[in-house]
Amino acid sequence: MLLAFIAVLVGFAILIWSADMFVDGAAASARNLGMSTMMIGLTIVAFGTSAPEILVSIMAATDGHSGLAAGNALGSNIANIGLVLGITALVAPLPIKSSLLRKEVPLLLAVTLLAGICLFDSGLTLLDGIILLCGLGATLYFFYRWQRSSSKGTDPLITEEEEAIPEISQKKATVLFICGLALLLFSSRILVWGATEVAQWLGVSELIIGLTVVAIGTSLPELAASIASAKKNHHDIAIGNVVGSNLFNLLAVLPMPALIHPDHFSSLVFQRDYLTMLLLTGLLVGMIFWGKIRQSSLSRVNGSCLVACYVGYCVVLYLTHSL
Repeated sequence: MLLAFIAVLVGFAILIWSADMFVDGAAASARNLGMSTMMIGLTIVAFGTSAPEILVSIMAATDGHSGLAAGNALGSNIANIGLVLGITALVAPLPIKSSLLRKEVPLLLAVTLLAGICLFDSGLTLLDGIILLCGLGATLYFFYRWQRSSSKGTDPLITEEEEAIPEISQKKATVLFICGLALLLFSSRILVWGATEVAQWLGVSELIIGLTVVAIGTSLPELAASIASAKKNHHDIAIGNVVGSNLFNLLAVLPMPALIHPDHFSSLVFQRDYLTMLLLTGLLVGMIFWGKIRQSSLSRVNGSCLVACYVGYCVVLYLTHSL
């Protein structure tokens, strides 16, 4: 069992490190081949930041652990809002400024409702996976239109994407890309194995492990990035990291078990986990629009509320894990 715990810890460490390597290599290669910065940000960087969740879900679904795969997607979204954004707001209140966020946040709410329709029967079918992937295509199109209509360099989210792309030779970019991808595959494999072994040893379902241990672990990059952005006064980036990550979790990560291993889950997936995610998403939308109307910020009080909601959710998980 010690080996399984080590596999989880090592898997997380390599997964997070290799994701950065993969994104740097892919983004630099795309730039060297002439792709525009905007398109790199919309595709490679956006997908790359969700690479840990995507690879873990693919590996879990391939091994027949659809509960772990679905739990990873839903749990990551819950952790991103309740834990990541909550802690970030406690570190530094987040003013609401970006016009782009006024479009992204309602889109997140709409996508969350779409995911609810797919999960309503406590399962994910092939059709559900296709619907969510179509939603991903539509979202990328909306992002493309919104960013084209934005004045280049004036929106902090766009500026961050430009600054994140390293200027390196094509040879080095190729090495980073290949090594990053290989390590992503390796680390996600050992992480899934370790997580399933830990679940069996603890006597809890793979879904619970996916909702907690795996979800929190794959959300660590968002936590680090959001806190760093808040400390540098890049407040919109801190919120944008969470909103963007949650969009891709629902549209790129959640479809994986549906496409690879369609399955039905416990009714608690919808009644407990999805509804918690919907509640937190609605709460975040309300806080952001209230802050915009009042010309205020996502305050420490708001952050405390989000963290309290996450702690409450963990208590509910503990009380219902055997159901």
